[in-house]
Amino acid sequence: MPKRHAPDFILLFICGVLLLTGVLILASVSSSFSLQQTGTSFYYLNHQLLFGFLPGLLLGTVAFFMPLSLFKKWSFVLLLGSMALLALVFVPGIGETIGGAHRWILIGSFSFQPSELLKLTFILYIASWLASRASSAKKKSFKQTLVPFAGILAIVSMFLILQPNVSTLGVIAITGLIMYFLAGTPLWHTLALMGLGLSALALLVLTASYRLSRFRVLLDSSFDPLGKGYQIKQALIGIGSGGLFGTGLGLSFQKFGMLPEPISDSVFAVFAEETGFTGSVFLILFFCAFAWRVFVIAKRAPDRFASLVAWGIGVWIFLQASINISAMLGLVPITGIPLPFVSYGGSALVTELIALGILLNISKHAA
Repeated sequence: MPKRHAPDFILLFICGVLLLTGVLILASVSSSFSLQQTGTSFYYLNHQLLFGFLPGLLLGTVAFFMPLSLFKKWSFVLLLGSMALLALVFVPGIGETIGGAHRWILIGSFSFQPSELLKLTFILYIASWLASRASSAKKKSFKQTLVPFAGILAIVSMFLILQPNVSTLGVIAITGLIMYFLAGTPLWHTLALMGLGLSALALLVLTASYRLSRFRVLLDSSFDPLGKGYQIKQALIGIGSGGLFGTGLGLSFQKFGMLPEPISDSVFAVFAEETGFTGSVFLILFFCAFAWRVFVIAKRAPDRFASLVAWGIGVWIFLQASINISAMLGLVPITGIPLPFVSYGGSALVTELIALGILLNISKHAA
């Protein structure tokens, strides 16, 4: 039985700074159009605190005190539950369609995005499933490891493609693939899965004009400047306007109707404009510090399951941050992936705080 330690307070501090950054930038960015749309300057900030931070803090605390064995025992049920919620987005009267996408469950004034919960439950289940294949024979078996893993991923993919939510599918697939490799499976398994994944991505891009146009914008910044290329152009203008030290908190110009999604997808561009290169580097370094602490926790985890869960959460959060920031810098296509702990969105924040609770739980059981 691993000896109990104090939780990783360095990780807690890092995430606390990221959360505080999110609150400050949300207060700065949302006040003007919140006043215009709702009649109060702090509607979005209050909503994030009441429906994101507070329930996330409560559930994250529960996850911190819950025995790790229960996460392993109930991982399959949790995954099935999140997939059932994914199915509900297609039910009239329950699912809400925005911009042609079926991604939200709406009950009264309460909305929830099940794909955010899926990221965590998928990690828990895959960690449990891979940990159960501890023997060398099972890990190397094509039929017992590679085929079932590809089947699980295919089922999850079907739900997300139908929404459609290919960006979230990409995060889940890459996270799962890295976990699969770290479990000690043969390298050729991972390479085969990568080949299948890239082929599927190419097919998805070529069969949807809006996805193809995002790649065209990436390769040619002058393509469709008032349409598909508008967001990245405005993001780069904002980031460039920040200079070395920024325009100052609350003094962004781009947030006033110029930059789409300034409190969610494009929040980094506004943050960079207001805090400059210095603030941007500060934020990126904190995400790197997050990845470092998760690496330490995963290496010291009490068992294979806990280690894979820590790796999975770390890859998910850091990958999502990297994609969001890279998209705002024009390095990858615009995806709609939020910036963890910072972007507006209650579903994402609740799930991230639960994941933080699990990481701290694992850290206190360090071997």
